[in-house]
Amino acid sequence: MNILGISAFYHDSAAALVCDGEIIAAAQEERFSRKKHDHRFPKNAANFCLREGGITSDGLDHVIFYDKPLTKFERLLETYLRYAPSGINSFNKAMPLWLKEKLWMPDTIKKELDGYKGKVLFCDHHESHAASAFYPSPFEEAAVLTIDGVGEWTTASWGVGNGNDLQIKKEIRFPHSLGLLYSAFTYYTGFKVNSGEYKVMGLAPYGEPKYVDLIYEHLIDLKEDGSFRLNMKYFNYCAGLTMTNKRFDALFGGPPRKPESMVTQREMDLAHSVQDVTEEIMLRMARHIAKISGQKNLCLAGGVALNCVANGKILREEIFDDLWIQPASGDAGGALGAALYAHYRYLDKPRSVNGTDTQSGSLLGPAFTNEEIKTFLDENGYVATHCDGSDLFKNVAQLIADENVIGWFQGRMEFGPRALGGRSIIGDARSTKMQSIMNLKIKYRESFRPFAPSVLRESVSEYFDIDYDSPYMLLVAPVNKNRQLPMTEEQENLFGIEKLKVPRSDLPAITHVDYSARIQTVTPDANPRYYPLIKAFEELTGSGVLINTSFNVRGEPIVCTPEDAYRCFMRSDMDYLVMEDYLLDKRNQPEWHEKEDWRSQFELD
Repeated sequence: MNILGISAFYHDSAAALVCDGEIIAAAQEERFSRKKHDHRFPKNAANFCLREGGITSDGLDHVIFYDKPLTKFERLLETYLRYAPSGINSFNKAMPLWLKEKLWMPDTIKKELDGYKGKVLFCDHHESHAASAFYPSPFEEAAVLTIDGVGEWTTASWGVGNGNDLQIKKEIRFPHSLGLLYSAFTYYTGFKVNSGEYKVMGLAPYGEPKYVDLIYEHLIDLKEDGSFRLNMKYFNYCAGLTMTNKRFDALFGGPPRKPESMVTQREMDLAHSVQDVTEEIMLRMARHIAKISGQKNLCLAGGVALNCVANGKILREEIFDDLWIQPASGDAGGALGAALYAHYRYLDKPRSVNGTDTQSGSLLGPAFTNEEIKTFLDENGYVATHCDGSDLFKNVAQLIADENVIGWFQGRMEFGPRALGGRSIIGDARSTKMQSIMNLKIKYRESFRPFAPSVLRESVSEYFDIDYDSPYMLLVAPVNKNRQLPMTEEQENLFGIEKLKVPRSDLPAITHVDYSARIQTVTPDANPRYYPLIKAFEELTGSGVLINTSFNVRGEPIVCTPEDAYRCFMRSDMDYLVMEDYLLDKRNQPEWHEKEDWRSQFELD
């Protein structure tokens, strides 16, 4: 039974193929189109999934869309009518796409999938999120919490999964939304909504929670069970083209920061404040769900589930015995959730659990053989050395120890926003200069942005205050006290971005200014090429930790193909590129020429 899940026409379009309950492939359209957060129909991603499954569209039994467009359209119309005439500009902007594509989803899907003639199913948006969280999880039964901006009407929900059954129990409805509250502060601090929220989370430790009381007093009425209502007098997202309004500006002392302008202490304090509020809401939700459901396990999905700082707090509070978070928690993961929902709920197929998740390390995208890579290199005259077996890992480990920055292109591409050792840029976490080098010369991004560590699973508690699987880089934990570096009184009194200048631990490149790190634990089963590299580095240096950041530069999606990887390698100050068994030294490559300013084609946040 072959089922293709589709998410499209909002942001992060994706496709996922499930065959007899097994996740065969999943990918975001942006990786193929090279348009970041591509919202268009995921034709390239769908074609890849079909190729990976060895079928054509004729071999599909079902196609399922990740939300219900008619219900969402009803919400838009009701909202515009409620706020009329103030929402006319937003209404005029939204309607052409709805009337042209979104209301005719079955026709669009059949046309884009080369004449697929079967039935098109639809899944509620938050049921798609819930299914993406529960069905791949290692739990026979669990509570499920989904939180995002908005689906059709729902903005947060909780339910219970048991076997192949999944029931939503309660929900919070639009316009009251934790995701949209966080996005309002993302907009107000000058970052791009639906892509810059993680920047707000990274900026938060530089600030102080000065505005928490204002948020609780004016913006949100929060209850003990985690339910809440927003004061809509301060927001403009219901019918306007912005997230906030003049009342919001007056409350926080001025207009929103202009994108690309200097980040000030105000933005840092705002980020810290909304992050604190978000964590408190999620903790209250989790405690309430644990109490009322009686469940010992929790599954999380929805865009807010990518807030790994809040996830780490839920884990450390021991509200549940175990936690599993969908690595593609945003809208892209809805494609996978919809396909799984069709298999287990619509078709009522049995589900078996063996104690491990079925996400395959979220390495569900395209892979390229050594032969394909050699052909690419030879046809373009690029210079590479072929390394056999363990020699590759030893050689690259030495290069990393010598403070080189490495592009690491191995196996299948990741599904979701995190690089997990398939399409990564890696470096030495012990280096005092690596964080600055990677941000400014490799990623071309803001200097305040932290980097994540990849650590051998068996060694994680030697470095961090956690002894728990975190294969998808979705949990933040403190660096162990014995690795933290004491600060002088002068250093303790630094404010804002000045904090960045002080090394915080013996792993300075991955230790954030609050002594935290966003952790990826690496095992040989999930990461058969990445694990032996880190192991070789540990044997060489005594350290089982590397910096791991996504293989892309600012404004560009994570690389997909050898061509993408080589182009990114040459555009940045990376020193070496490793594609499967081939090692490329930047110094040996032909001179690189661009036809035009390459940054102009990419979407900057």
